[in-house]
Amino acid sequence: MERKYYIAGFVFGLLGIVIGAFGAHGLKPLLSPDSFISLETGIKYQIYHSFLLLILGLLISSGQKLSTGIFYLLIFGVILFSGSIYLLATNALTSMDFKVIALATPLGGSLLIIAWAWLLVHFIKLKKK
Repeated sequence: MERKYYIAGFVFGLLGIVIGAFGAHGLKPLLSPDSFISLETGIKYQIYHSFLLLILGLLISSGQKLSTGIFYLLIFGVILFSGSIYLLATNALTSMDFKVIALATPLGGSLLIIAWAWLLVHFIKLKKK
């Protein structure tokens, strides 16, 4: 089970670095300052959650049991939150109007919050050894 956490963590980390480098070197001159700040926010949250997925993979490897729901909340949360921010931040550069997906950002953020809350409850309920 930890394998999927590792793979997701490394994929999100890799893509976060690639998008960050492309944003800093290729998109920064083309984006407004506010759009660039938004892009950076999406990248930060994606990378933060890639680390969380790797940490959870390590915990599972050491025998910790976690609900699969946490994994899916994190995956879909990152995709909706960061992905929608990427599209909205680059909206002015395309002929498509990505503003119609603006509700995906708070939905993705809500999924991430739920995942963190679920983890908190899980660790509060752990028996002391």
